[in-house]
Amino acid sequence: MTTRSWEDFRTEQPAFADTARERFQQYRHHVLATLRKDGSPRVTGLEVAFGRGELWLGMMPNSRKALDLRRDPRFSLQANPGAGAEMADGDVRVSGRAFEVTDPAVRAGYAEDTSPPEPFLLFRAEPDEVVRTGLDGEEIVLQVWRPGRPLRTLRRTGDDTPPREV
Repeated sequence: MTTRSWEDFRTEQPAFADTARERFQQYRHHVLATLRKDGSPRVTGLEVAFGRGELWLGMMPNSRKALDLRRDPRFSLQANPGAGAEMADGDVRVSGRAFEVTDPAVRAGYAEDTSPPEPFLLFRAEPDEVVRTGLDGEEIVLQVWRPGRPLRTLRRTGDDTPPREV
């Protein structure tokens, strides 16, 4: 499997990557979904950081979400919808794999950039999919990125009409 970084995503789709990052940076706390040992989902709050070309997930040692990611790195991260859940800038979700970072130099760089509470665990996110959902008049607009593929834009209405790709 090829290692991917946030910067790889940004290289492929700079405007879309910036839109997604800006949406996450509007609020401090977001929602992380991981997989429990039995395969069922676990949903928890999380702070994220962008820096040095990466999307970072920092968490407390021995937190359940950290233990989940150590066992199965798959995750989905949902941007905080904000007050009133109006989501004027759309709804953004990143899915992929997250791997623990133990390299002291990388951890020191992250700590220098973000000043996390100590002690902390650090995971580097490798995005497999980024989705933005927004509204344009009466239509729902979905933008979908996957590595090595063009950005897809799908539009749909609230009726039984199938989505159309534009």
